[in-house]
Amino acid sequence: MDLLTIFRIAFKALARNKMRSALTMLGIIIGVGAVIAMVSIGQGAQASVQQQIASVGTNLLFVGAGSMNVGGVRSGTGASSTNTLNDDDIEAIRRECPSVAMASPSVRAGAQLIFGNQNWNSSVQGVNEQISEIRKWPLQTGEFITENDVRNAARVVVIGQTIADNLFPGIDPLGQMVRVRGLPFRVIGIMARKGQDAQGRDQDDVLFAPYTTVQKKLLNITNIQFAYVSAISPAATYIAQQQITDLLRQRHKLGPNQDNDFFVRNMTDVADAADETNRIMTILLSSIAGVSLLVGGIGIMNIMLVSVTERTREIGIRMAIGARSSVVRTQFLIESIVLSLIGGIIGILLGIAISYAIPKLVGWPTLISITAIIGSVVFSAMVGIFFGYYPARKAAALDPIEALRYE
Repeated sequence: MDLLTIFRIAFKALARNKMRSALTMLGIIIGVGAVIAMVSIGQGAQASVQQQIASVGTNLLFVGAGSMNVGGVRSGTGASSTNTLNDDDIEAIRRECPSVAMASPSVRAGAQLIFGNQNWNSSVQGVNEQISEIRKWPLQTGEFITENDVRNAARVVVIGQTIADNLFPGIDPLGQMVRVRGLPFRVIGIMARKGQDAQGRDQDDVLFAPYTTVQKKLLNITNIQFAYVSAISPAATYIAQQQITDLLRQRHKLGPNQDNDFFVRNMTDVADAADETNRIMTILLSSIAGVSLLVGGIGIMNIMLVSVTERTREIGIRMAIGARSSVVRTQFLIESIVLSLIGGIIGILLGIAISYAIPKLVGWPTLISITAIIGSVVFSAMVGIFFGYYPARKAAALDPIEALRYE
């Protein structure tokens, strides 16, 4: 008997009990659909976190002023009163650390922005001319802060899209004068839209100004709160981190037993931690969903055993007229595989449909995995073979005489 004929007989046998076959496949359908949906949720979350981290900047490190303990009074990390970083430190990092490509000092201040009869409360971030390239954040229009602006503490600003939309509705902001804490600043550029960061904060709600201007005219300080540092490559971020740490400890004259009065945070660590968390959650959710596949496989074995019992006389007749045991075994094995594959295909369609529906219903990002789809098809076939082999072997081992006597 050729394979095509065996398949035809298998389909007829399964079609004979349509409801039972459909219920048998239900476990496989739910299992495969759940696995694909869970994997797509996990990979969607991972891709979303990576995109948000990349939006902050690539090869990026944060160098911040650390806490100080003077007379039992501690100053918090990054506080304006914590003056453990200065311009010379950042310039030394840029000059003496071979793995560092660029660096920008930064100071921040909250401010009420006023233009005409419009006002908007936002964050003023003092930076230098390299911040746009460090954070891979292009301009939409206008020009960015120059080295000359930083040197002269010029009253110029570059605004994000959120400020442009709320402070200048229907007006071109370029060349306009905006008041920041009562001081007039000229808008020279508008940043391209950036979106939210990994913490869900609006990155477009920011106003960039020369850090020297913010220091002298808004905060009246001389220290640096933190700095953005770009390594020469992603692989060099850890080397750059160590070089910066060694340099600042040397410059700050810290002894072997003294804690750092600064911190160096590597965005690669944040990305790796997020990846690991999402990977573990994906494996956990997929494993839980995979239990449905195991239950579905047990259901297939149970139904195939029932089918062998119901068709004992049919098996006896076929073997009595010359059918070999291998043909009987192959027929029942193919019936089991067909049940699993049909269930797997329907489950794949269900999983894809759920993956497309989740972002629309609950707003979670999803990313359909081709690997998960291929794996589900292969796994479905393996379930059919594994759980169908014993019933098929039992059918092939029947004694034709005893089978013919079976009632």
